[in-house]
Amino acid sequence: MENCRLFFTKGWGKPENIKRLFEFRKIVCNRETSFKLVQPDYPVNITKEENSSDHTLLEGHFVSPFVHHLPGILPQEAELAHFQVVLPKEWRDPNFKPMCIHMAGTGDHFFWRRRTLMAKPLLKEAGIGAIILENPFYGTRKPKEQLRSSLLNVSDIFVMGGCLMLEALVLLHWCERLGLGPLGLTGMSMGGHMASISATNWPKPVVLVPCLSWSTASTVFTKGVMSAAIDWSMLEAQYMGNEQYRQDLRKMLTMEKDDAFRAGQHFAQSFPSTMSRISRMDAQEDSDSDHDQQPQQQTMVATGTGTGGVVPSMLAGFHLSKKRLSASGNAEKRQKAQDEVLQFMRGIMDECTHLKNFSVPVDTELIIAIAALEDAYVPRDNCTHLQDIWPGASIRFLKGGHVSSFVLYLNTFRKAVIEGFELYKQRYPNVIRLNPEQQ
Repeated sequence: MENCRLFFTKGWGKPENIKRLFEFRKIVCNRETSFKLVQPDYPVNITKEENSSDHTLLEGHFVSPFVHHLPGILPQEAELAHFQVVLPKEWRDPNFKPMCIHMAGTGDHFFWRRRTLMAKPLLKEAGIGAIILENPFYGTRKPKEQLRSSLLNVSDIFVMGGCLMLEALVLLHWCERLGLGPLGLTGMSMGGHMASISATNWPKPVVLVPCLSWSTASTVFTKGVMSAAIDWSMLEAQYMGNEQYRQDLRKMLTMEKDDAFRAGQHFAQSFPSTMSRISRMDAQEDSDSDHDQQPQQQTMVATGTGTGGVVPSMLAGFHLSKKRLSASGNAEKRQKAQDEVLQFMRGIMDECTHLKNFSVPVDTELIIAIAALEDAYVPRDNCTHLQDIWPGASIRFLKGGHVSSFVLYLNTFRKAVIEGFELYKQRYPNVIRLNPEQQ
């Protein structure tokens, strides 16, 4: 795998930015404090409207609230949040105007995929409108130096999540101003997790359908398939090279040591190729093959010269043994460093993405979570079950893996969204949405 395709090739991110993000996390993870960060009348600009025979397509943008609360962290290209809206020409029920925000999965740039696979079919099948929000670091919001979806810093994940949580609040407020609702959120893979954390901040019942995600993103980057696409050598060098940085950040974590140990153990067992790539970090310094070749040749020559070669042979053997002991010691140090880096990754990811660290959605019975039984991208081993975090939520499992489920079960995902809004109608029959003129 080419280095340019790896994630986090610039490392963890600036230490001061990570510290600011950790402090900000305490605010955005609490519904009472996070909800106050976005005013109900936050300005939204609609820049384009297209009408077709069966729907209306709007395009708009707004400045991400993240820019105001944590200035200087979000790349300039990502400061403007772009979105599309898919609306019916006429609502089937003037008092029931369901709208669902669709979050992007990994690699889902721009709008067309979600618009084609989810938004338009849902509109046609059930009259559910859609808002398709473009991810920070994706599409028109992608930094120029970033290649495709490969985020440059670990901290970019946390910036992305913080942005989407606040941007979702903007759009939910905007829908209410227009008299639209009930409201919901959905997404696949990373989009499912972003939809989940965004739903925690809305102080009213909201439909939530996360697909192919789970309770934390930590296993995605430490145990799943994507862990082999991370520049671990850069992360190790940066982490181990700054003692003060390392100690300061570790003090801010509340990770569970047992879980971190199991993550490191699983990683070492499952991804030897990745561990080998990390080990090549010091290849130029060690040059073991060049050094080992000379004593091996000396042994062969010495043992071929009769009894006079015994001492040289023993010395050569001693040299080899010493070399191997030294290599073994270095390997142990390297393994310890690798484990510590992996534990830190697990800890920092759990700290900022684990759903147990966020508020519980107002009505968990409006949650329908769908996961794949054989998901190698989002492992669930040793992770908190969603049912334990969201009592009352419906958790469903599909037969298949991550990619195959995305291909084969799109209709299942759409039906779950429809079911979620029907459930809302049953649970809150007296909630009537008024037109803006009537409010």
